[in-house]
Amino acid sequence: MTNKTTGLTRDAQRVVQGLDATGSAVGNPGVSRRVFLKKCREQVATVALASSCLLADARVTTGQESSGILSHDEYAKHDAIGLAELVREGTVSSTQLLDAAIQRLETVNPQINAIAGRMYDEARNAIRRGLPRGPLTGVPLPVKDISFSMRGIRSEYGSKLFADHIAKRDSTAIERLRRAGCVPFARTQVPELGILPTTESTFAGITRNPFVLDHTAGGSSGGSAAAVAAEIAPIATASDGGGSIRIPASCCGLFGLKPTRARVPFGPEGFEAWGGLAVLHGVTRSVRDSAALLDVMSGNALGDPYTAPHHTGTFLEQVSRKPGKLRIAIVKTMRPANHVDPECLQALQDSADLCESLGHVVEEKTEDFNRRFSFQELRQAHGLTVLVAVRRRVLSRLKELGRELRDDDLEPVTRFYHDYAEQYTAVELEDARHAFFRAARQMAEFQSRYDVIMTPTLATPPVKHGKICMTGTAQQVLDGLLEFIPCTAMANWTGQPAMSVPLSQSKSGLPMGTQFLGRFGDESTLFRLAGQLEQISPWDARRPNLKNG
Repeated sequence: MTNKTTGLTRDAQRVVQGLDATGSAVGNPGVSRRVFLKKCREQVATVALASSCLLADARVTTGQESSGILSHDEYAKHDAIGLAELVREGTVSSTQLLDAAIQRLETVNPQINAIAGRMYDEARNAIRRGLPRGPLTGVPLPVKDISFSMRGIRSEYGSKLFADHIAKRDSTAIERLRRAGCVPFARTQVPELGILPTTESTFAGITRNPFVLDHTAGGSSGGSAAAVAAEIAPIATASDGGGSIRIPASCCGLFGLKPTRARVPFGPEGFEAWGGLAVLHGVTRSVRDSAALLDVMSGNALGDPYTAPHHTGTFLEQVSRKPGKLRIAIVKTMRPANHVDPECLQALQDSADLCESLGHVVEEKTEDFNRRFSFQELRQAHGLTVLVAVRRRVLSRLKELGRELRDDDLEPVTRFYHDYAEQYTAVELEDARHAFFRAARQMAEFQSRYDVIMTPTLATPPVKHGKICMTGTAQQVLDGLLEFIPCTAMANWTGQPAMSVPLSQSKSGLPMGTQFLGRFGDESTLFRLAGQLEQISPWDARRPNLKNG
């Protein structure tokens, strides 16, 4: 960056500013002014030469020479792989990308409340120290404020109880993302303890959908999805214990893939989350970014008790491969939810027609599918598992604080969940696990005849704020979940990969995704199909119309 007044780069200014008011070298009283100025001129010349070389190469696609500031239009038109290529070529610097991301964040976040915290100094220091050479070097990365701990950084989980909670070490996933060259610079909002499919809390406020501000961005990775949809960054980390990657991806017009159970490790602090229901990955605009992100994050870590099935090659190379002729089963809804919004059903049918036009065989199998599973047992098992995990996390925090739970520590429904979980027994928890294992075997049998299962990601377009939140009653939350997300939790129960692909849009301009479930361990088929769909029906041109400040 060049100072318009002095004509010097920022580094050159720092050299000149090494003289104090008397002309002595600061910290070097034995060095004369003449000697110091000579060194100063030499260093300024070196910095200026380096800067001029960078600026000579730093041209935007219009052919104009870069002023050192990357415009938002230029920044936002690239996905993460594209930005990393620009850095690798020397067209732009990592600092320019970070500055562009920060400028966009500060411009749009007041409208959407996607950001839980800023890490600008940490990000600049990481660049100053030198980033590793990796597939995503220089890419600014918003990080979900739960499941991705960063040493010395607050992780507040959308909860007053966890206010000012400081992580003691980097998670394995963050370590891998740093090694890939990513630059974490902001934390993204979550509902309290990551429980809801919306992102709103009394502690952190409401995260708004960048496309229609009075509707939800989804949850629990709503802050991450809103940040990517609002063009703050092309990728963001996310996690999914019942749909929390796919739900916000659908709400915000993004691609969101939930990987196979244990594909991405939860270490070093834990082995699994929510009894194995939850997984780690991200939300992205492009399919290839999602694949590259999974390549970076996946693979068992030292001491993991189990791992996902091995895959050959990289996920990134799968995106450009043809999927072949797939057998696809349509499942319009999952019990006990019977009603699906007509717009969501039409979006599903349009996606089915698109798949058929690509040569795939599509069959409607809703009744056959629903007969195979005990949905009431599975939903109860899910609730039990989540409530026990919530109680464990709360008790662990209270032990850390050395005090008892206070009335205003948690939101009303979260507090109800915490208290209710005390009644569960170890046997009931084990029964829940066995329900999931049985479902996984039943799913494997069904998918012996189908490569992919297709459902609506959501049963309605993104709901308005206040429809599903923790300030009502537990029954209202449960009813809201069944009405909104009847189809996403199945992939968490069975451990299989699933993705939401942003193929549709409601009449009111809200994005709507179609969900595809792959066989256990087979992300490759999903990436091939997603790459094919993205090529024939690209969605990246759909961007929200946010105010410029």
